Amino acid sequence: MQHVQSSILMKPKIVIKLSGRIFDLENNDISKYGNFISSLKDSYQPIIITGGGKVARHYISNARSLCADESTLDEFGIKISRLNAKLLICATNNVYPYTPKNLREVTNAANTNLIVISGGLYPGQSTNGTAALIAEKINASKFLNATDVDGIYDRDPNKNKKAKKFNRININKLKRIIMKQDSIAGGYDLLDIVSLKIIERSKIKTIVLNSKIEDLTKAIDGVKIGTEITF
Repeated sequence: MQHVQSSILMKPKIVIKLSGRIFDLENNDISKYGNFISSLKDSYQPIIITGGGKVARHYISNARSLCADESTLDEFGIKISRLNAKLLICATNNVYPYTPKNLREVTNAANTNLIVISGGLYPGQSTNGTAALIAEKINASKFLNATDVDGIYDRDPNKNKKAKKFNRININKLKRIIMKQDSIAGGYDLLDIVSLKIIERSKIKTIVLNSKIEDLTKAIDGVKIGTEITF
């Protein structure tokens, strides 16, 4: 019995921050992601953090026009991200049935050896920051930040066709790029300074890549894809 328990504890934990974009599409993508996440369970314990997507931005935009403060806007984003997490739970097997509300609940859920799917946790912290904090707390072997672009660029590739992609980037250089971005609720979804500080202090192996299932599969299998953050 002791031997079996040790084997369970040795299973590598992978944290995946999933862009809210996948919840914006009116097709079967959510079920596909559920099947993909379920397929990882034999070799890894996936811990998934879901973004809010267009629905969150819609509520945030409307609440901002009504003069809601930034903390309240954060709460809108957190609630929508948790709804997205609950939706993904419905599509996933061998999954912890509840969405954690804080870091302690995430840790307890991870200790069950089930797949864990979480949304945001705290106001003032993006889901990217939340994912980095979870990766640190549970000692994840890898943190995959799956976005709507295929890596980190020197500027927003959605706005500038001449943007240059990095295959690898030192975290200090990335900090300088990130500092130029807005940190308001519903802003550009990449990494923020909070998530970078967490990644840096614990030297978390981090890759930023596209949220396509085939790209995630390659990253998990060790194929070089997206942008790796170096120290």
